[in-house]
Amino acid sequence: MRILSIKLAICTLFTLVTMSGFSQSDFQGKATYISKTTIDLDKWGGKELSPERKKMMQERMKSFLEKTYVLTFSKTESTYKEEEQLDAPGGGRGFGGMMKSFTGGAQYKNVKEGNIKQEQDFFGKQFLVIDSIQKLDWEMSGETKQIGKYMCFKATAMKPVDEFDFSNMRRKSPKKDKTKDQAKVVKDSTKIKTSSFMEDIEMPKEVEVTAWYTMQVPVSSGPGEFSGLPGLILEVNSGKTTVLCSSITLNPSQKETIKEPTKGKVVTKKEYQDIVKKKMEEMREMYGGRRGGKSGRR
Repeated sequence: MRILSIKLAICTLFTLVTMSGFSQSDFQGKATYISKTTIDLDKWGGKELSPERKKMMQERMKSFLEKTYVLTFSKTESTYKEEEQLDAPGGGRGFGGMMKSFTGGAQYKNVKEGNIKQEQDFFGKQFLVIDSIQKLDWEMSGETKQIGKYMCFKATAMKPVDEFDFSNMRRKSPKKDKTKDQAKVVKDSTKIKTSSFMEDIEMPKEVEVTAWYTMQVPVSSGPGEFSGLPGLILEVNSGKTTVLCSSITLNPSQKETIKEPTKGKVVTKKEYQDIVKKKMEEMREMYGGRRGGKSGRR
């Protein structure tokens, strides 16, 4: 307990010394984050794949499972955007191409006004998605660790899962009481097979989030939608995803303008999700119907 008190005193002293830099009206910082999401292929039918095939699939998925983001922040505003990268071979097709439809532009966050705005292009239509910053009930543990040269403190919270957060999808546990009639249905049409994939998937209602923040950068911001702590969040562990800060630059010589997005049809996050769900249903019915029609022609 005494060691923790000493750490808090040292960190507080350092924070007070550096506060002069943050009192500037034009203060700005830039932090780079590496995001990694893990997927257990064996739980998605990968057990039957050869090691070579499994490795190839992992390489193809790497482009959307491992990403680099840059957070440009002031005392109250920030933009969080993905660094541009070249697509891996085949990355624009299949699941990788579908995932790109859900990737938006730079995310703008205003912690003073409590809102998040993001331009989103979906199947050729431009939207401006506006949402309130989700307030998490952070619990401080007093645990500390060093990330680079920054003393960080641990905070945990339970976070509701976004229904389009594919990283937290999981397969349902197989039911042991399947009837013979259910087994027969599998042999039927391709249309039934296309819908069974989504029926085998479930999404947890919430996940535990662990954040590590530093009071040496006393801004209530962090990667993505995360904020609400008395310091910049340098690491987040949420479900199967870990986001870690790899570098920080405070008051860079060349400052960037933190722009609030304005383009696109203004919708709430809920309205946008309803639009996406409707489009996905249309596509499933269209392609499922085509396959069903073909299979019915003998």
